[in-house]
Amino acid sequence: MTLCPLPVSSDGCNASQTFRLVEQNSKHSLVISLVPDFRGDLSCVEKVSKSGLDVFAHNIETVEELQSVVRDHRANFNQSIEVLKRAKDYAPVGTLTKTSIMLGCGETPDQVVRTMEKVREAGVDVMTFGQYMRPSKRHMPVSEYVTPEAFEQYRILGMDMGFRYIASGPMVRSSYKAGEFYIKSMIERDRATFSIRVS
Repeated sequence: MTLCPLPVSSDGCNASQTFRLVEQNSKHSLVISLVPDFRGDLSCVEKVSKSGLDVFAHNIETVEELQSVVRDHRANFNQSIEVLKRAKDYAPVGTLTKTSIMLGCGETPDQVVRTMEKVREAGVDVMTFGQYMRPSKRHMPVSEYVTPEAFEQYRILGMDMGFRYIASGPMVRSSYKAGEFYIKSMIERDRATFSIRVS
């Protein structure tokens, strides 16, 4: 199950209650929460991280240098990196963190690599890369259609950097069904291994 961002209530993150209920009542579901940056409110990040999720997902959307062009003006790269880093710190053992970026927004290969390095330094386990497609004429135009070969190079590089899983291709989106089956089996293996170690 993928849950998109829910409204932030006065206590900062009513979504955490929803995630906890889903986890308690549907033990066999994969609960992936795609959340905002909570405007940097780390108490919210902590509550959501500890709510029984399998995957804490927050998308950085683009490379660091293009954040102000691509994202809402209230979002910023360093804040997103801090959210992902803290989520990894707060979450129970076995919870994965995940982020996604779109390519074809005007980024350079060097910028993509530097962004990947910073994401990995934050402890992120899973990263996806997809092609930016212009939703309407009101949105920014596509700068480049990235080749399948370039997407594959980013996938290989990401695995070499130590990411647990990379999905990279023109048609990949942040909610990538083919990848979710693999992620679910990876989580189950991790938790089984952890249970053996502590028993």
